[in-house]
Amino acid sequence: MDIEKDLSIESAELLLFKIKNFGMDFLPKLVSAILVLLIGLFIIGKITKLFSKLLQARNVDRTLTDFLQSLIAWALKALLFITVISMVGVATTSFVALIGAAGLAIGVALQGTLSNFAGGVMLMLFKPFKAGDYIIAQGEEGVVESISIFATKLVKLDNIKVIFPNGPLSAGTIVNLSAEENRRVDLSVGISYSDNIKTALDSLVQMCNANSKVLKTPESFVGITEFGDSSINLTIRAWCVNADYWDVFFELNEAIKPTLDKAGISIPFPQRDVHLVKQDA
Repeated sequence: MDIEKDLSIESAELLLFKIKNFGMDFLPKLVSAILVLLIGLFIIGKITKLFSKLLQARNVDRTLTDFLQSLIAWALKALLFITVISMVGVATTSFVALIGAAGLAIGVALQGTLSNFAGGVMLMLFKPFKAGDYIIAQGEEGVVESISIFATKLVKLDNIKVIFPNGPLSAGTIVNLSAEENRRVDLSVGISYSDNIKTALDSLVQMCNANSKVLKTPESFVGITEFGDSSINLTIRAWCVNADYWDVFFELNEAIKPTLDKAGISIPFPQRDVHLVKQDA
């Protein structure tokens, strides 16, 4: 009985010794890990707030700003978590492998969606166009109605709505006709070879200058484009404020013929002479 009692005492003392050594070895790691966790969370908060302010300074869409801020916060917290548990002696290899495998599986499953998301991020960050701009993209043209993270909505001139996935849209060519304050109106007209060219040029320049929506600077220009088969082709170039483009386009088109008629200039059209030859019976 005494021997069993002594063994029990020795076992208890050994257990206490191991607990004491474990505590002395583990407690500093635990305290350090807790400090790193608290400091890390504080720094992550500061980083995400700074990132949000930078995006807001660039007038990035609020929805995208909140999403990116949340994404960065969770990514940094995941890295902080792995660092903290490694400090207390937990093997992190399995965690990293698990996160990598999950990320790969999600990436493959949502490849198209992630492509559209990335495209939306690019559009909102670099702003090749904004809501209300008139653009040409992906074989379509019209006014941009809205830009979301995954898709962009366009309304054509005939009031048909087109929805673009942001992935192909951001990777393709985008022509923004509303990007600049002023825009040039280009028109063409042909005159007869028998007409006075200088009179025609001067009359068309005066026609442009008489339109109140045509800008005086840059000056309107009319010049010869080519000598065609049946006419001398002229090009008319007039500048206007972007918002007045279609008004100027139609008003100048409407004024071309009366202007040339008044100046005694004719607008030829293709003609064909047919000669009938009578054969003897």
